[in-house]
Amino acid sequence: MTGTMEAAVLVRPGRFEIRQRPIPAPGRGEALIRITRVGICGTDLHIFNGHYAAESLPMVPGHEFTGIIHALGEGVSGLEIGSKAVVDMNIGCGTCYWCRRNEILNCPEMQQMGITMDGAFAEYMVVPARLVIPAPAEIPDEFLALTEPLACVVRAARKANVTFGQSVVVIGAGPIGNLHVQLLRTIGAAPIIVADTSAERVSLALEAGADVGVSDPAQLEEAVLKATGGRGADIVIESVGSAALYAQASRLIRKGGHIAAFGLTGPDAELPLNILQTILQENSIKGSVAGMGQDMHDALTLLVHGRIRTDAFVRAAYPLAQIQTAFDTIRDRPADLKTQIVVG
Repeated sequence: MTGTMEAAVLVRPGRFEIRQRPIPAPGRGEALIRITRVGICGTDLHIFNGHYAAESLPMVPGHEFTGIIHALGEGVSGLEIGSKAVVDMNIGCGTCYWCRRNEILNCPEMQQMGITMDGAFAEYMVVPARLVIPAPAEIPDEFLALTEPLACVVRAARKANVTFGQSVVVIGAGPIGNLHVQLLRTIGAAPIIVADTSAERVSLALEAGADVGVSDPAQLEEAVLKATGGRGADIVIESVGSAALYAQASRLIRKGGHIAAFGLTGPDAELPLNILQTILQENSIKGSVAGMGQDMHDALTLLVHGRIRTDAFVRAAYPLAQIQTAFDTIRDRPADLKTQIVVG
């Protein structure tokens, strides 16, 4: 292709510039996607604020996206130009030990669209064709753009081995916390206890399926014990990224309980762990942060079949030209669980 496109370049922390760039051409094994919708992720906010991936700037962020397959490079089969699609953002070598196990984040050659390389806050984007997942034409773009964040939640539940009848605490009722609640409800976990200092977001989580909501941190431990017969929770999902909240999570699980480490902390944060207690009580902790491979396919299936309530995720949308405003005001709109950028 020839011509230019608009791209939102984060030139430094806190500052976007809309720039004209050449429309990229897909090479062998690649697909050109015409971007239609992109969600703003918590990771995008960390990058915007200079807390993460600063070495990648200037860069086009954005990885929660959907679009139209616009062109295909040589050797690509199984994809149709003009079809809607979502894309797995995680690029591994495809052959190493970790890639074979669908643990792409541990691949020595791993790259992530919109984090370590240019992403989707642009009109067009070239991606590996093997990571493109065709989507039904009748599903609105604003719903399809939720596939990647939902895939992260799918993977977290898979890693934690959540099953029906288990008590789960979700610390954090933001967009990802709300999706945790909804997926846990679908799986059959009970009771689901959600905690956040925002009463508004706790209310949204209760509407989404939580059984107990706590907005006063001082009342959380008592609420968990009351809801679990005095035992503590089977699983606690930390979805904020606070060392203090991880420490609190260790006090909320029952003997033999599990901590699902999901929220990103700073690189130097550490969790004080009583080793003897962990051994004797057979407690466990496991990390998970990004959905990939089958997680993306499963997330898309859940969205297509209406398993996720999306109202609070799709009501805030800004055109690409107003991306600076979207980022600057996002903290002032807690009831908008997700802000999306409309491209094209």
